Amino acid sequence: MKFFDYQTRVRYAETDRMGISYYANYLVWFEAARTEYFRALGIVYSEFEKQGIFLPVAEAQCRYLGPSSYDDLLTVRTLVSQVRQSSIRFEYQVLKNGAARPIATGYTIHVFGDRNLKPVRIPEVLKSKVELAQFDS
Repeated sequence: MKFFDYQTRVRYAETDRMGISYYANYLVWFEAARTEYFRALGIVYSEFEKQGIFLPVAEAQCRYLGPSSYDDLLTVRTLVSQVRQSSIRFEYQVLKNGAARPIATGYTIHVFGDRNLKPVRIPEVLKSKVELAQFDS
């Protein structure tokens, strides 16, 4: 699988007064893409939370390269670029209306933690599925 494509359409409520997608929505779209990436691997993130394992964002970055507007179809291409002992890094590209060039790029780094946000090791089931997906053709 190497990467996962999540599609969403820009809703009117997600635009600003200029008719451009509000910048903070890109982080929301990153989250939705990340959740669906896990689901595509057969992992339901909420199940980890029930086990007391959480995945807070430790760092986030988004670079805006072009605008999107109401009713644009966006593809958020998501991949895992790094898996460490207790953290994971996701990379994102936002593509508009099927274009090849991204209108935004970014990443998020997440640390696995318990209910008190004390770091814990990445669950082996998640680690093995992500690593397998990175090498799928």
